[in-house]
Amino acid sequence: MGVRVLKPGLLTTIQDLGRNGYQSQGFGVSGVMDRRSFTIANLLLDNPQDEAVIEFTLIGPTLEFTSETIIAVTGGNFQPMVNKRPIKMYTAIYMNKGDILEFAGCKTGCRGYIAFSSFLNVPLVMGSRSTNIKCGIGGFQGRKLRERDLIIFRQKRRYLPQFLSRSLDINEFQNQEEITLRVVLGPQNDYFTEKGIETFLSGVYTVSKDYDRMGCRLEGPMIESKGGTDIISDGIAFGCIQVPSGKPIILLADRQTTGGYAKIATIASVDIPKLAQQKPGNTVRFTAVTVEEAAKLILDEEREFESFRNEIRKPCAEVLTSRLTAKRLSKLFVRAGD
Repeated sequence: MGVRVLKPGLLTTIQDLGRNGYQSQGFGVSGVMDRRSFTIANLLLDNPQDEAVIEFTLIGPTLEFTSETIIAVTGGNFQPMVNKRPIKMYTAIYMNKGDILEFAGCKTGCRGYIAFSSFLNVPLVMGSRSTNIKCGIGGFQGRKLRERDLIIFRQKRRYLPQFLSRSLDINEFQNQEEITLRVVLGPQNDYFTEKGIETFLSGVYTVSKDYDRMGCRLEGPMIESKGGTDIISDGIAFGCIQVPSGKPIILLADRQTTGGYAKIATIASVDIPKLAQQKPGNTVRFTAVTVEEAAKLILDEEREFESFRNEIRKPCAEVLTSRLTAKRLSKLFVRAGD
């Protein structure tokens, strides 16, 4: 079967890496806000890199499992529990039929992710299972999840090799009330004065309440332009920073496809997850990097992901040292789907 929604949380949707290749036709990309947490969740379960997950914001959902599967919870620390007992994040967790997953509250970060080894059975729409709420497509019926929704799994539970070692000691987003985001200046930074660019790179900005999956408005010092920031509308990239009326707006996963304001900079893609996990009232600084430096950051992160893969695929020490009885091992492997 699958998983039933008992409580939906504040904003809970199904997302993957997004609906790429259709912005020229007016369809937004959507997809996860925090690609790092998304990637690690799927990595823990040996899922395909772009397998759909459940993304939730500020208040986590309560889910009942109507069949067995294995899950991984990543992102901000929402204090996950199974049947009222705390479970580890960044760990493969076996779920029995009838188990209840819920969250005690958002302790750190802003968004959480749940990956499933059995895969969520929602349709591919233009190559993606991501929910685009404005267009009403993708995900579960093109909308956020509601009470009593039942999401079917695409397949039965899968065997996961080295199940007992599928855990990472990661403490992301620990009380990051101020973050620094690396940015590549442009493509329209020439619309701003030297003073304006200096203000942008030296100022401290506060995440406002106008913050959702579409964009994040920042409050702080005015950024001086040479003569206004209106431009002929052009394409919008994930993490680009428009400056209408002297105040920056960072455009995110559900951004519009084009925009008519000058973009002073674009956030290096590896830093977007840090912003995705910020709450209103937290502060942001910017520092400039080159395109080459931003590309190197991506390569460094890919190497980090590969080290994670190696770590979770290592033979389990408990098995190698025979610390567990044969009966105990048998129970563990049954629960792991072996």
